[in-house]
Amino acid sequence: MSLLSQSPSQPTLGKPQVSPIPSAAFKRSLDHVAADTEALLDRLLTADPVAGERQRPARLLDAMRYASLGGGKRVRPFLVVETAKLFGVPRRNALMVAAALECVHCYSLVHDDLPAMDNDALRRGRPTVHKAFDEATAILAGDGLLTFAFDVLSRPQVHEDVQIRIQLISALAKAAGVGGMAGGQMLDLAAEGRFGGSPLDFSGVRTLQSMKTGVLLQFACLSGALLGEADRNARVALARYGTAVGEAFQISDDLLDIDGDAATVGKATGKDAAAHKATFVSLLGVDGARERLRKLVVKAERALASFGEDAAILQAAARFIANRRS
Repeated sequence: MSLLSQSPSQPTLGKPQVSPIPSAAFKRSLDHVAADTEALLDRLLTADPVAGERQRPARLLDAMRYASLGGGKRVRPFLVVETAKLFGVPRRNALMVAAALECVHCYSLVHDDLPAMDNDALRRGRPTVHKAFDEATAILAGDGLLTFAFDVLSRPQVHEDVQIRIQLISALAKAAGVGGMAGGQMLDLAAEGRFGGSPLDFSGVRTLQSMKTGVLLQFACLSGALLGEADRNARVALARYGTAVGEAFQISDDLLDIDGDAATVGKATGKDAAAHKATFVSLLGVDGARERLRKLVVKAERALASFGEDAAILQAAARFIANRRS
């Protein structure tokens, strides 16, 4: 899914082979973006109605805040802010896009956790939204976060040029929709055998995961270039970086499902095997998945070569994603 228009083996557990550990500068930047995104979401999702808007129902707003505040590393917002920095975009503008993207991501988690989907009781180390509230409220909270994302992207604080805002809205809508995340989630349900059919091969798993997980990470990288009105070469480079990072993120997630600790990961583990899902790990084995992860990090770093030292933190981000333990 672009935003620009083997045989099974038994897993053998072990530590990630992709190194080195991300730099202190990267960690500071990640934490800084996470704190800024949290503060902005907290302000945007307030109980006070904005001008001309009807009063927001308190229970719905509480559920939306519960779903989006107080957790997560904010990797997607980080990628928005850091790619935008390459083109001199003011941080406040990039953070608006980051907040909108995080609303879409958090909506997807709320719906993904529902009984009809993955039926999870734990997310980020605490009860999922349908457990903390109820199923109907969780559905509406997800709906609210998704639509609120486009409200945020339409605001002049994102960019003074309405055409840039339209490009961002269009790109995020495509990334979240039937040809992106929503479509990927449908393929994921089908891969569990809910609707019949054959198990997925490597190509099928790669397509599924690029839609379900990778496309939002790719949007995060491309949005910085859109905000910065970058040329096509820069956009292509960041799209390549985002594609590699997106696949790496999913492989590391698959590995965590096998050998991750639920308390550290913040959600139940071992669910992919229990559901008999075809994943990168089930198809490649743990060693094969780690080798592919290593190659994806190299690919991500090479995609940023034209940006030189300005992209050092983004290179560290690729290593962090490959090595993450939660």
